[in-house]
Amino acid sequence: MFIGRGPFVSLLAILTLACSALAHVNSSAPSHPSNSQVILATTTSIQDSGLLDVLLPMFERRTGYVVKPIAVGSGQALALGKRGEADVLLVHSPDAELEFMAAGHGVDRRLVMHNHFVLVGPLEDPAGIRGIRSTTEAFERIAATGALFISRGDGSGTDVLEKKLWARLGDVPLGKSWYQETGQGMGATLNIAAEKRGYTLTDRGTYLARRKGLSLEIMVEEDGALLNVYHIIQVNPDRSSVVNAAGARAFADFIVSPEAQAMIGEFGVSQFGEPLFIPDAGKREEGLGK
Repeated sequence: MFIGRGPFVSLLAILTLACSALAHVNSSAPSHPSNSQVILATTTSIQDSGLLDVLLPMFERRTGYVVKPIAVGSGQALALGKRGEADVLLVHSPDAELEFMAAGHGVDRRLVMHNHFVLVGPLEDPAGIRGIRSTTEAFERIAATGALFISRGDGSGTDVLEKKLWARLGDVPLGKSWYQETGQGMGATLNIAAEKRGYTLTDRGTYLARRKGLSLEIMVEEDGALLNVYHIIQVNPDRSSVVNAAGARAFADFIVSPEAQAMIGEFGVSQFGEPLFIPDAGKREEGLGK
């Protein structure tokens, strides 16, 4: 008996399209890695700015990995990496990062983004530093007037830079009554500086994200010494059997991808009129901030 071609071909076409659609869904669906947890040690400035709240959901949806962020100072993040207690690091302490790599603790280090540090202080500006272009000169005036300065004192990238800037004047004013260390992250240190009406050094991103309610203004900015550069580093799996090398690579690849870099470049624009971070993947570091 003859069977008409029309219904048969239509049914075949429908089945073919359905299989194609299913294959597409399966190819675009996230994989399910055997070790799905990725431990990211990063800075409090990244956490406090809110950037992770934007980036991590996209990464997790696309890859099937689940990221556990640990927000500490860069020094502590690097220490976690040395002990194999983190898989990947997003940090901003260049000298310490280079030492970390030279010692073999990291297998890759890539440029991600930058912003700038700013020196903020109370509205009344007791040291008279508002508008000064040199951070060194501003620090000199703060020391001369004995105006309160609040330091993180936590070995973070921010803390390392701040003490390097003080060292230009001879030494870090540890022990001075007007120089106080919090031992806490950037957000908490900004709150303490606002409460005590003191000066502090902060990255611009965290300040902008938290300035509402803070009685602190930017006093010094646009000093070349205040460039703040972030790198992504994969921890060397040869140093610890528990390091998730595949997850670290996946996250590092993601954060320098065009999609993630575009999100970084847009983050903060709608709320603050400017991005909190400038995406830099693939750039040369020599020209950053110019």
